[in-house]
Amino acid sequence: MADSVYVGNAGKDAALDRGWLLGHFKDPSDPRHSEDVEIKWGVHPKGDERAQWVSGEERTALQVLVSGRFRVEFPGRSVVLAEQGDYVVWGRGVDHSWYAEEESVVLTVRWPSVPGYAVADGDDSGTRPTGH
Repeated sequence: MADSVYVGNAGKDAALDRGWLLGHFKDPSDPRHSEDVEIKWGVHPKGDERAQWVSGEERTALQVLVSGRFRVEFPGRSVVLAEQGDYVVWGRGVDHSWYAEEESVVLTVRWPSVPGYAVADGDDSGTRPTGH
């Protein structure tokens, strides 16, 4: 049973893996390995933005504002998460990007957990690791 329990701190663990706490990219022996869902604890300084739009999205996503002010961009529409607990959900096929209007903490849940969404090396804004 002990091998299937993991206790951690989102802020500390997130710093080790570009914010990602759970997903297909964790080692299969790690209880945080999942091919069903990905979870990210995103800590963004003011002015942080995703360098490239995500297009051809194959996942559904939920972003919940923990603190700060965070803008999510969609084609022809911007959504501002301004109060703790504000959230936005979008489905497959919805292109998107984001911008931290203030220092922000955002919890992201995406499903399913599938490889192939990392941007080029040197840009880790919003991407998940490609593997371990």
